[in-house]
Amino acid sequence: MISIKKIVLLLFVVLQMQATLVFAQSVQTYPSNWFVQMKNHKVQVLLRSTSADFTKANLKLNYPGVRLLGVHHFENGHYVAADIDISPAAKAGNLQFEIITAGKTIKVPWSLLARRKGRGTQFAQGLNSADLIYFLMPDRFSNGDKSNDRVVGLKDQSLNRDSIFLRHGGDLQGVTNHLDYLQKLGVTSLWMTPVVENDMPDRTEHGYAATDNYAIEKRFGGEKAYLTLSDSLHSNGMKLIQDIVYNHFGRFHFLVQDAPSKDWLHQWPVYTQTHYREQAIFDPYHSVADERKMINGWFTTEMPDVNHENPFVEKYLTQNAIWSVETFGVDAFRVDTYKYCNVEVMNRLNKALLDEYPKIFTYGECWVDGVAAQAYFVENNMNLPFKSNLKASSDFSLLFGGLLPALNESNSWNNGVIKLYSTLAHDFLYKQASNNVIFLDNHDMTRILSSLGENIAKNKMAYTWLFTSRGIPQLYYGSEILMKGISNPDGWVRLDFPGGWEGDKKNAFTEQGLSKEETDFLHYVQLLGSYRKKSAALTTGKFMQYLPDNGLYVYFRYDAHETVMCVMNTDTKERKVKFSDFQERTNGFKAGKNIESGNSIGSEFSIPAMTMQVIELTK
Repeated sequence: MISIKKIVLLLFVVLQMQATLVFAQSVQTYPSNWFVQMKNHKVQVLLRSTSADFTKANLKLNYPGVRLLGVHHFENGHYVAADIDISPAAKAGNLQFEIITAGKTIKVPWSLLARRKGRGTQFAQGLNSADLIYFLMPDRFSNGDKSNDRVVGLKDQSLNRDSIFLRHGGDLQGVTNHLDYLQKLGVTSLWMTPVVENDMPDRTEHGYAATDNYAIEKRFGGEKAYLTLSDSLHSNGMKLIQDIVYNHFGRFHFLVQDAPSKDWLHQWPVYTQTHYREQAIFDPYHSVADERKMINGWFTTEMPDVNHENPFVEKYLTQNAIWSVETFGVDAFRVDTYKYCNVEVMNRLNKALLDEYPKIFTYGECWVDGVAAQAYFVENNMNLPFKSNLKASSDFSLLFGGLLPALNESNSWNNGVIKLYSTLAHDFLYKQASNNVIFLDNHDMTRILSSLGENIAKNKMAYTWLFTSRGIPQLYYGSEILMKGISNPDGWVRLDFPGGWEGDKKNAFTEQGLSKEETDFLHYVQLLGSYRKKSAALTTGKFMQYLPDNGLYVYFRYDAHETVMCVMNTDTKERKVKFSDFQERTNGFKAGKNIESGNSIGSEFSIPAMTMQVIELTK
């Protein structure tokens, strides 16, 4: 018979075990797991518990092939960091960190997983000029799962499609449901606004204020929906681009609200916002104060600036990027607010990704003033103290300095289409200009149709240029069906894609309810996408342009087997075009085929005012 004393002792042991288990479950780990056989085998695991004091904690780890190299403590006792080395001999499995603190041992489970290659899908493929990117906002594209429209416990419980600022309910399942629509456009790669958790009180529709970099937004369907989308893209021969933010966190990120130490963020005596002027970084006459404010100033009050100079922060961001590729099969990264980051740290982060995934492609949002400024942030041919290893930039300079003036300004010596020619002439600054992502609009700027005064003829020229110029073209959701909007405020350029919600009277996926103009324009974009996809000259060929002649601008895309002649007439009157004026590229060709009409064109032809033609030359 068991004595009362033994029963009490047994009960005490059970309660202690339960308390330890609960305590262990309250410890979060970042990264949440790692992988065997990685080149990045030295990992720093950040352990956090809001109910513990790890100020003087000791750590133990006993797992074959894994060594504990060091332990780091912080001024905030909620955190402790473990440096570990995962040898090539380590096998996939579950290990435990033992945290010894205040006389207690807390066992924290942590996993080593097999590499993603076991899933049998391609990933980390990178991007190149043969790709066509489609950019969308998950919350505004399609609601494929109503059950996640609101998630209990999250701060923002809004759901109102009548508001341009509140959540609308779009999700990742909605995107997966409509990959066939993207394929009809010739799209090869999908970029979405950030899909990580944004547990902010409001304006959570855009995703740029992360509150946990290791969690996928539950209102988008969470990790399962993101994996499903990734696998669906890859099984259809498409690629996944992840929008990632290194510059800032959301104000309610746990690393802001409960930072390990004050130096995880750029701190100021009073709130200090960046001045947004990138010249303060590379200007040979700049002041240190201006440079510091540019890089260390906050983007907004809701987006605290991350301190890249802190080695723990650099490790956290680097590991999260690598973990994202391996976990979700990411093929490329688009980096938000790149010009505000510490470029030396970005170089090291980019290199770490390339060391692990040699084909990975990273391009930055470098919204800057001029080609030279843009080239500074990417691989370039300039002799500068700092040399970037960033593959490419979103080509804001080519859009604002070239295409929009070409279509909106009257032609003169310095205005109009000559600006498009001149901007491209500065491509000598780039190591590989064809890496740059060219585009007409995005979620932060006025839609292209509105930028062109709602002139559909000009809009058609813009899309024709987009599909035929050098670089990697990117579409912005809905502009292919003539969605319009002026970015003041930005909500007007982030409206719902028609047909993405049950009961929508207009459905662009099926073309039901579209006007004739909208349908015709969609079909034209589909034609351009289909032709570009099969044209080696447009996807991987060389580029040659001729000086504009009073508004008539001609350029060629060509390789050893195919030559495509692109004629843009920005003049106010019809113009004559002769092959003989472009002998360097037309020699040996006697005619051509208009890719839109399919009609044959002779070596002399006319092109109407404010139109553009794409002609495949024939012998």
